[in-house]
Amino acid sequence: MAASDQIKSMIRYFGEGDEERFFSSALQIAAMEARKGHTNLAHELKLLIEKAKAYRSVAYADRAKTIPILQPKRELKDLVDVFYPQVRLKEMVLSKPVAQSLQKLVKEQKHWEKLQQFNLQPKRKLLLVGPPGTGKTMTAQALAGELGIPVFIVRLDGIVSKFMGESIAKLRLIFEAMVDNRGVYLFDEFDSIGSHRDKGQDVGEIKRILNSFLIHIEKDQSNSIIIAATNLPDMLDKALFRRFDEVIAYPLPDTEEIENLISRSLQGFAKEARFDLHDISRLATGLNHAQIVQACEEGIKEMIIEELPAISTAHLTQALQKRQ
Repeated sequence: MAASDQIKSMIRYFGEGDEERFFSSALQIAAMEARKGHTNLAHELKLLIEKAKAYRSVAYADRAKTIPILQPKRELKDLVDVFYPQVRLKEMVLSKPVAQSLQKLVKEQKHWEKLQQFNLQPKRKLLLVGPPGTGKTMTAQALAGELGIPVFIVRLDGIVSKFMGESIAKLRLIFEAMVDNRGVYLFDEFDSIGSHRDKGQDVGEIKRILNSFLIHIEKDQSNSIIIAATNLPDMLDKALFRRFDEVIAYPLPDTEEIENLISRSLQGFAKEARFDLHDISRLATGLNHAQIVQACEEGIKEMIIEELPAISTAHLTQALQKRQ
């Protein structure tokens, strides 16, 4: 790819807030200069990129430290991971029904004051179900990114305790935090605490946690967004489903979505490639979003390491086939 195209891509990525691809394009330019024999310039570019990355990491770390939840209630440090995500919904490849549901939630959230004037509440309690790697966890980050609020990833392993009553007290702390600290609260792998209460095995504390969760989520009147995600919806207690504003099913990507995902993942790297996107996409049928992205990244790495002019069809094919 010509340097002018790389620069245009960098500017586009910067405007879209896609930091990862911005730095990736910058590194490509440095690599091109090195191949031309401009070693001093290439070295200088790499140093500037490394300094910029380091600065951004420190800046986001400092920003996260300012979140008030970490100060007044120090016990929550072991229960949640907090950060400000940079992901947006437009960066995700989603089925049309899923995308429409999420966009509607964002729209309602941005106009919550108008809705409250008529005693209406925006959607903010979601149950996400579907196979692994289809974007459920990333959705929580994207919604937080759209609304400019932090995402709180609840550590379920930190909630469950062998001591009776302690787990319920920890769960109560999290729901109290939702009132004081608006954000997206993600309960990932929710089936670990949301499984059927009529199971035969001795899981008394899990049942108590589930009962407590049902009470808290029904009584919750905060402005935070609550998301529970699971790969195993059939294991969830039936009482959970009616506690959420919407249940969103995440399917594996179809042909059109696979092509879109591959095109996005190879953007900036495959301009000179000579392969049929439709043929390549057929090899990815049955794979989830994460597996397809990983395969594309593997092909990009091979191109960079072997200093190829474009993505190798053979490398990309092999990377997809081995994930089947």
